[in-house]
Amino acid sequence: MPSPLAAAFAATVLIGESFVGDGANAAHTNVVIGRKGGPVETAWATALATPSAGHVPFLTVVRPSVPVKPLTLFVNKAAADGERHERATWGSAQAGLAQGVLDAVAEGLLPAEEADELLVIAAVWVNPAVDDLDASFRNQRAAAHGAIRAAVTGSPSVSDALAAAEEGAANPFYAPSSEVLAASAPEAAAR
Repeated sequence: MPSPLAAAFAATVLIGESFVGDGANAAHTNVVIGRKGGPVETAWATALATPSAGHVPFLTVVRPSVPVKPLTLFVNKAAADGERHERATWGSAQAGLAQGVLDAVAEGLLPAEEADELLVIAAVWVNPAVDDLDASFRNQRAAAHGAIRAAVTGSPSVSDALAAAEEGAANPFYAPSSEVLAASAPEAAAR
């Protein structure tokens, strides 16, 4: 039976994000963590029961017939496209997600004594141009662990996000020039 203190873990929804690596083998993972009987369970079951073309959520396994604990739903952000991308999605990225979640349990980020009462939804980006399954695994393992750490610790803080915005929004797919940042600022639009 879970302790009263442990029952407070993930009493509300926890959300985290992590991006690891670069190029075609990078991993971008978003996680939602919550308790069975709450809104995450509804979202988890709904996503599993309502696949769409190219997006088929599935239960993450550490080995065949050994699901990860807490039960983790793998939701692919990119439709599987070609044999290598399929092997990366269902193979290396799934294995990396499984290992990253279990690393978080082993480290105590996710309490082992509560694992059967928790659910994780992981939205996972695997680039269709992936070309190295081992790099895909390593990056996904680190991204899964990092996203869980962010969710559990509530990072980044609001002040961290505001400090990053001072430098200007940017991501691996786009970084606006300083001229575009200045011209698009609210005070510039008001002129």
